[in-house]
Amino acid sequence: MSAFGRRNGPGGMGSGSRPAFGNAKPMRGGNPSQESGPEGGEQFPPVPNDGDASSRQDAPAVPSPAPSPSANRHASAMSRLDERSNAVHVREEVTGFEASVHKIKEQVLPRLLERIDPEAASTLTKDELAEEFRPIIMEVLAELKITLNRREQFALEKVLIDELLGFGPLEELLTDPDVSDIMVNGPDQTYIEKKGKLQIAPIQFRDEQHLFQIAQRIVNQVGRRVDQTTPLADARLKDGSRVNVIVPPLSLRGTAISIRKFSEKPITIDMLKNWGSMDDKMATALKVAGACRMNVVISGGTGSGKTTMLNALSKMIDPGERVLTIEDAAELRLQQPHWLPLETRPPNLEGQGAITIGDLVKNALRMRPDRIILGEIRGAEAFDLLAAMNTGHDGSMCTLHANSPREALGRMENMILMGDIKIPKEAISRQIAESVDLIVQVKRLRDGSRRTTNITEVIGMEGEVIVTQELFKFEYLEEGEDGKIKGEFRSSGLRPYTLEKARQFGFDQAYLEACL
Repeated sequence: MSAFGRRNGPGGMGSGSRPAFGNAKPMRGGNPSQESGPEGGEQFPPVPNDGDASSRQDAPAVPSPAPSPSANRHASAMSRLDERSNAVHVREEVTGFEASVHKIKEQVLPRLLERIDPEAASTLTKDELAEEFRPIIMEVLAELKITLNRREQFALEKVLIDELLGFGPLEELLTDPDVSDIMVNGPDQTYIEKKGKLQIAPIQFRDEQHLFQIAQRIVNQVGRRVDQTTPLADARLKDGSRVNVIVPPLSLRGTAISIRKFSEKPITIDMLKNWGSMDDKMATALKVAGACRMNVVISGGTGSGKTTMLNALSKMIDPGERVLTIEDAAELRLQQPHWLPLETRPPNLEGQGAITIGDLVKNALRMRPDRIILGEIRGAEAFDLLAAMNTGHDGSMCTLHANSPREALGRMENMILMGDIKIPKEAISRQIAESVDLIVQVKRLRDGSRRTTNITEVIGMEGEVIVTQELFKFEYLEEGEDGKIKGEFRSSGLRPYTLEKARQFGFDQAYLEACL
């Protein structure tokens, strides 16, 4: 018996039996008396001898078998791993036209400041300041014996005005509509995000002091400060963009600024659908959820689009409803006429005077709101949100960080337990199950695209476990040759438990058809 359970020798393979491995033919050429044809038999074609020219000419060309798709994918993956492991990263320097204008600005700016009154300049608009600056700049250039063409003059005027009235080198990135994130890692390195991908930005700060002044200018606009005693600060720009600043000694590379830009044009659910974030049925279900005052929790990772989804859902709120938003740093841009934003306050230098999200939620209950929306919950304020949902404020929404709908429920339980509230875990779970209707999971995929990966409804309790039902899910299929992830949105085909809420507003049929 051989190791594979067949007898050795010719008797082991009966005349009607199949070969041992698939349809492979037995090797020939071992016995010289057999007519084996070309050397090596049919299974292993002969290898031509490089030194024998006749063998290369006379031997028939044997096509090599095409590699399988799985082999191609494996080879591609291994080549990418080798390329990444052997990569050498070199810091890119700003060169060309921008660098030359930057050098001229450093020479002109000190002499320009000697000729103007900063207080008077701060009262002028950028256009008025440009008209006042033009002859002074020409005078300074003449003193320095620098000759510029018209294009260079306009560029120099712009960077000088940005330096005096704006945010210096950041102004160029803030006005670019394609830039969604700006990440400053010290004075010498700035990255931006375009279409979901990170790339180096062609800007540079003069030094650490220059960058620190820009950071102070940003946070001072919202009445906050950043220095060595308070090295962390959250702020916002006039257009609603969110800013986070961290300075030394916490940041070892120098002042770090992170800016999350928001689109000037209001984003709707239909726009998200057209961008591929969801399909028609998911869009319909979310529209119904927003219009029918369902309590929605939007879950996702950093930069996945939670706030964007919340802004899009707010479009479905009835214009006659009074909406209050509560955030640490106001960044929501609701599309409603009756909307009142509230913002927390950090403690002062003595550690007093702080106003937390929980304080604002309790105060909001006395302000006759129809809906209370929390920008993001991170701690014990989750209990205050559940209290608001259970006190007649249906349609309340919030965002939180989690990787799946089940994790979102667990995080809510843990955040409530982080507080000083002495309540059994089972009671907390029951209140969550009775308050939350839908969990919308959003995710940023590795190709930079943002997808709505799950829409899950919370049904109730079964013992000590919160029971959920998945209505929609994004199924990953493959990665295309262009690096884009391909997948499809699938409906579970289940009858939603929240159908009764939709029936109260007359959207039950549309909601049911979307879910089935």
